[in-house]
Amino acid sequence: MSHLALLRHGHTEWNRAGRIQGRSDIPLDNEARADLAGYRLPSPWDGADLWSSPLARARETAALVAGREPQLAPELTEMNWGDWEGQRGVDLIADPQSGYRHIEDWSWEFRPPNGESPAELWQRVAAWLNRIERDSVAVCHIGIMRVILAKAWGWDFDGPAPFKIKRNRLYIVDPDRMRPEPEPVRLLTGDAP
Repeated sequence: MSHLALLRHGHTEWNRAGRIQGRSDIPLDNEARADLAGYRLPSPWDGADLWSSPLARARETAALVAGREPQLAPELTEMNWGDWEGQRGVDLIADPQSGYRHIEDWSWEFRPPNGESPAELWQRVAAWLNRIERDSVAVCHIGIMRVILAKAWGWDFDGPAPFKIKRNRLYIVDPDRMRPEPEPVRLLTGDAP
């Protein structure tokens, strides 16, 4: 039985500005690089297969915390936000004509204009999950993590999520049974074991 540990990439300038990144290939900012250089994967995850979204912010996060290059999985590319990509969520929510909604009001079928729904995202991620044969760490994006954790927790994007995705933590899921570990595992700091 294999397990999957999900890790969100470090900050970018767009994250800090509240802009929706989606598939835009925005790199880590210098503060994130410096911060991530002080973290490492805890055992046994330091010996697990290492996967990443092909986007630079995820690839670089993986290399920094694992000390090695990840295998790339296009299925782990962030959700396609379509016409909303590059815009600020606060601006979209302030415009009632935009159609933008808070995540608690989405549903699996919620789709940004010219974008991708959580259900469509799940279809591409599920195919990748079915190929995992060993314990694996996947460095990816909040949208990817949301759909995997939503399935594992049985959450339908209706009301508050039963999980909160924070940086520098591993969210563990048993992909065979789609069951989550209740608490995330913190990355280690410093050089000593």
